[in-house]
Amino acid sequence: MSVDLQFSAGVANLTFAAGQVNLYSLALHDEFDAALDSIEANQPRVLVVKADGKIVSGGVDVAEFYAQKSEADTKALYDRMLELPNRFAALEMPTIFVAHGLTLTWALEVALACDLLFASQKARFGLVERVIGLTPTMGGTQRLAARAGLARAKEFVFSGALYDAETLERWNVVNRVFSPEALADGVAEFAADLAAGPTKAFGAAKELLRLLEDDGLAASLAETTAIAASLFHTEDLQHGMESFLTNGPGNAQFNGH
Repeated sequence: MSVDLQFSAGVANLTFAAGQVNLYSLALHDEFDAALDSIEANQPRVLVVKADGKIVSGGVDVAEFYAQKSEADTKALYDRMLELPNRFAALEMPTIFVAHGLTLTWALEVALACDLLFASQKARFGLVERVIGLTPTMGGTQRLAARAGLARAKEFVFSGALYDAETLERWNVVNRVFSPEALADGVAEFAADLAAGPTKAFGAAKELLRLLEDDGLAASLAETTAIAASLFHTEDLQHGMESFLTNGPGNAQFNGH
């Protein structure tokens, strides 16, 4: 198993692989943590997360669940698992999860913790924990509800069915659907555009949206001017305003500072 991390032109590409079906395990989680440590240290301007292999993931290593001998041990395992999507959700830069094929359980929960979810027409998605008598443990139920609504989230989790990318795009879970042939180029083009943009401003937008999710509209609005004003000393804003006045709109080049 491996989590490979490559940096190029402001874009960090994280690619994970774990056997034929990319099962979650604690060992794989440790590798994710090392990659996320590097991302936090290097602060790329955008992060793209994808899987190697024919599918994104077939689920988790159920043996690690079954090995727990008490409710306390089980909760400790679930607490550890929840840390992974939470780390992705806390990143300051824009994050894109790419689903090229079957995406089950933990992988979908990580995808939902990313800002954007791009998918191939061949992708299928499911939170299928019902097959072992469990409910999702990594925040997928809640994050799905935040995107699709409570009723859709209940249907998705209760049924344990597989849903195609077009359906989840209609539900506002998937942002964009590509043909299999166009997926890689479409993701790369979008990521490059984000990497060339005002990174600090994107981070400010994420902060305001986190406040909206966590504390509601009034709390987010109350912090809007302070968060926007905090961008005053960024090179991107100062250069962007100067470029707008001198060269017109759409001509500024941003460095992410």
